[in-house]
Amino acid sequence: MNELLPFYRGKKVFLTGHTGFKGTWLSRILLLAGADVTGYALEPPTRPSLFVQSGTEKQMRSVNGDVRDAKRLKDALVAAKPDIVFHLAAQPIVRMSYKDPAATYGVNVMGTVHVLEALRASPDVRSFVNITTDKVYLNREWPWGYRENDELCGYDPYSNSKSCSELVTYSYRNSFFYGEGAPAVSTARSGNVIGGGDYAVDRIIPDCIRAVEAGRTISLRNPHSTRPYQHVLECLRGYLTLAKAQYEDGSVAGAYNFGPDE
Repeated sequence: MNELLPFYRGKKVFLTGHTGFKGTWLSRILLLAGADVTGYALEPPTRPSLFVQSGTEKQMRSVNGDVRDAKRLKDALVAAKPDIVFHLAAQPIVRMSYKDPAATYGVNVMGTVHVLEALRASPDVRSFVNITTDKVYLNREWPWGYRENDELCGYDPYSNSKSCSELVTYSYRNSFFYGEGAPAVSTARSGNVIGGGDYAVDRIIPDCIRAVEAGRTISLRNPHSTRPYQHVLECLRGYLTLAKAQYEDGSVAGAYNFGPDE
């Protein structure tokens, strides 16, 4: 991480979803590095909120907005004139995607389209990373890890919408972002993340802590599932490494998995 920080000093960075768990941690790293950071997101999704608790909201330029609002998003991104863009805004809860699939697709698919459209109007951007999930793959229940060229086909509306986000990014990269002067465009796929300040629902570690605090028996929704965990700083280091690498060499743009060792 110390090798990455000097690169981001003075860089203009635009984040969507900066008020969430990963977004707050990424914002803090970039602020520590001396980057000029602009965020675009809805109000923090949880109470309490790491974004508020850490004072991050007072240390960066924060625009309140929905990625489904194409004009507001485009205006914010164009005004920021970023060198690098990270797209983290999403509806990330599987059970919520069953309750409201239309909203999930609206945020995760059309939100991606709107960010990429805004990118087309932002000539200063040299590096774009769309954060998706390891659940974009067709689940074959095999014991080894998935590779980037394995079939994309998420099952539930959340996973499927992220598969669609991958395909949208692939299409834009090949249709609009190629040739001299085009930004390098990649997707980053990571699995379950743990770390301080995660207050979201349907997260195993926070759910365990909440159960203990309330004196309840800990319950696992899917006790037979295998979950590849990594710490939040591990996957964020991966995203930052990818954004830096393709900023310096656009030929490395593509799709990348970020996960723990076997």
